[in-house]
Amino acid sequence: MHQRHCSTTEQRIHMVSELIADERRYGSVSQMSSRHEVSRQTLYSWKERAEQALREAFTPKSRQVQADVELERAILILFVEGHASYRGIQACLKELLGMQVSLGKIVEVMQEAGKRAQAWMSRQKPVEEDCALALDEQYAGKRAEGYLNVVDAHSSFVWASVPPVAVDAESWTLLLWYLQEQGVVWQTAATDGGQAMQHALDTVKAASKQQRDTWHVFHLGSQVQGRVDRSVSKLQEQLPTVQRQAQRIAQGKKALGVNPRTDVQAHEAEIKLVEYIACGLSYLRGEMRRLLSMVVLAQTSREGILDSESRQSELETIVHLLVELSHDAPASLAGEIRSLHKHLRLALPNLLLFARRLDLIQHQVAVELGEEAVYLIGWAWQRRHLLGPSRTELVKGFPPDWQPWVEQLLLAWDRAVRASSVVENWHSILRPHLAVHRKLSAGMLALLAVRHNHRVAPRGCHEGLSPMQRSGLTKQPTDWLSALDYPPVSSAPAIRYSLPVKLQQEVLAA
Repeated sequence: MHQRHCSTTEQRIHMVSELIADERRYGSVSQMSSRHEVSRQTLYSWKERAEQALREAFTPKSRQVQADVELERAILILFVEGHASYRGIQACLKELLGMQVSLGKIVEVMQEAGKRAQAWMSRQKPVEEDCALALDEQYAGKRAEGYLNVVDAHSSFVWASVPPVAVDAESWTLLLWYLQEQGVVWQTAATDGGQAMQHALDTVKAASKQQRDTWHVFHLGSQVQGRVDRSVSKLQEQLPTVQRQAQRIAQGKKALGVNPRTDVQAHEAEIKLVEYIACGLSYLRGEMRRLLSMVVLAQTSREGILDSESRQSELETIVHLLVELSHDAPASLAGEIRSLHKHLRLALPNLLLFARRLDLIQHQVAVELGEEAVYLIGWAWQRRHLLGPSRTELVKGFPPDWQPWVEQLLLAWDRAVRASSVVENWHSILRPHLAVHRKLSAGMLALLAVRHNHRVAPRGCHEGLSPMQRSGLTKQPTDWLSALDYPPVSSAPAIRYSLPVKLQQEVLAA
């Protein structure tokens, strides 16, 4: 345990004053250390604290406040943008700015900023009466615990990010109740089908608003397809070996290896069977992806586009065909196909919620313009990246009397939610910080959420807009630190950074 030196305050003041006065005299610290039996490290620490106190005492109050704000902004920026740990922040401040900041000061700034960020998050109210949310959990280091996250599916605005709690129905129910008290009313809640989220949505009377994430269905299908394709490749690679073993048997020799395969015809029949399974699975996956698309064109233009009931019927047919395919598949692959069948069967009741919400507007447009017109609009929407690329430009390509209805239909397709990918993007933002800090507190999560909600997209379809702007909460981009009452300093820097001697020489030479 650290032992404090047995000296009075007056003695320390005398020693520190002598050190500051004799700063340029060689050996003064060593002599005082020997005379007073105080370590040199302790003397240097006292001297640094005394010099800092003198600087604070003689620095004008306005400049001191300005310096504090600059320091706080630097700490927060290094944490959010640099993914730095507390010791990393300390090292960066010392190396880049020549400032020696204690870990206690850094922790104090982070805790205060976290409280401000939590208060800012609690004050936000959605502009839309019915929004679409994406819900998901990100598991932490402890078993059965994770971060619960809720993100707006349209604007990517983070509404809630909860530190590690038990991933169960009770935790999710409390979070959804909190969002309701905050004024967040959702029309759609996209999930990956976790039981805890399903029970929570049922508790808050929102089970009918759950949209199962289509990406997880596609992802599982691609995994099963990959395993079946690898099985085909493996059998094809084994065929030359089986042929050589059959030749040895024909020559009266003994087959080599453990459990060798010597029947060429049986092996070729197995290859054909697995190829049939791979081809059938690929076809069913293609049909499943087509039916879960935003717009599904009918076979002829007179039939327009498929409604949710037609899609549901065809998806149920795919479920039955997967069962038959698993019966025909070898035992090594039947289990994989059954797992895909089970996942699709359980997700099917909530997979087409987005399509059911589109039926009304699609029917209205069909009544006004006809089924062939709806077919043409759907065909153009599927090729919007070539014909548009923006919705406004795509609408201008239709006759003037069509344009109001086309605008409504395209807007409905654009805003329909069938995946929870936005919350996965939020997880990718948290992962680097989790790797550094191991665990994120509620204040840290709130800080990251405030920064994300204010971040202006530098490119892409949302270029120049932040999640707050896309959600309608503000029209002008604002600095996230200013929102937390850490305004940027417009005047000359109040902190005089001491650059290394070598760097000073380089600057003067330039």
